Amino acid sequence: MKYQLVISLSVIFAYPLQAGNPERGGQAGATQLLINPYTRSAGWAGANQANTRGIEAQFWNVAGTVFTKKTELYFARTEWLVGSGTNINALGFTQKIGQVNALGIGIVNINGGNLIRTSEDQPEGGMGTFSPNFLNFSVSYARMFSDDIYGGVNVKIINERIPGVQATGIAIDGGIQYHTGKYKQIHFGVSIKNWGPKMQYRGELLTFQTLTQVPPEYQRTVQNRSSFFEMPLCENIGFSYDFNLTGDTIINGIREHRLSVAANCILNSFTYDNYLFGLEYAWKERVMLRAGFQAEKYIFDSTKRMTALTGPTAGLTIEWPINKEKNSTIGFDYSYRLSNPFGGVHSLGFRINL
Repeated sequence: MKYQLVISLSVIFAYPLQAGNPERGGQAGATQLLINPYTRSAGWAGANQANTRGIEAQFWNVAGTVFTKKTELYFARTEWLVGSGTNINALGFTQKIGQVNALGIGIVNINGGNLIRTSEDQPEGGMGTFSPNFLNFSVSYARMFSDDIYGGVNVKIINERIPGVQATGIAIDGGIQYHTGKYKQIHFGVSIKNWGPKMQYRGELLTFQTLTQVPPEYQRTVQNRSSFFEMPLCENIGFSYDFNLTGDTIINGIREHRLSVAANCILNSFTYDNYLFGLEYAWKERVMLRAGFQAEKYIFDSTKRMTALTGPTAGLTIEWPINKEKNSTIGFDYSYRLSNPFGGVHSLGFRINL
């Protein structure tokens, strides 16, 4: 029965998606929803979608938020494409409700740096600067349906703005995870992201005044209407496996030496599909090292590649107990994503599990 449920939900998630269509690459909006703002998963390229947990699961597969022990608080700071002036701040928490439910709230803010303000009359600038701003607010719910099957849904409110123009929309994510094996070392995950209605820009800058061309001349107000744009709908299908390098030795539910391999396929509606691969080594779940690779069509051809990211990623986590009786921990994360052009992507994360 549980296998039929996993297969049925996977088919439902996959049904609305038409993947790998780069000819439509310029037709999607809100593409900041495709940027991973979290540090740990970035270290192995997001390949861990099938086994992502805590607040980071709100981005990759919301079902994983249900693995929150009690309360998790998280903050991440990302310097996106060093040299572009773009910074990303992510703040969130998840809360376990009873034994089988979890709620989460996440806020992601992207500041696009200072850009030169221009106009038709002053195309070279001289009018100061402006800063694009993107804000995503998420509320999630996840539930454990059985010892093996977990599911969840995430509702996002999206706001994009520059002075005088903005767009607001809503999108929904859904995901399931399936964990099996003697030690729950086998993981499958499917999620669909960014499903929602079209968005449209509105604001005072779309209104301007002009003189009529036919006498008698008089001033009139003209309001431009921007076109609607679609959400960057995508689906994730992932698998991961945990190797216990010390055989069957598990102390207090923790392996002394763990090596995890993971893969994740992202089927995009508006651009090339992505294939993510990663490795993570953990010593007693206290020190973790990661490496990954993000592949897509033409990833090695800078003249045809549709992303500045060139593939390799790496990361490090140090997590240490602060209260052994309550199993509370504090963690520090770092990750790096290679890019060309620009100077790569640096991310720092801070996490508290209470």
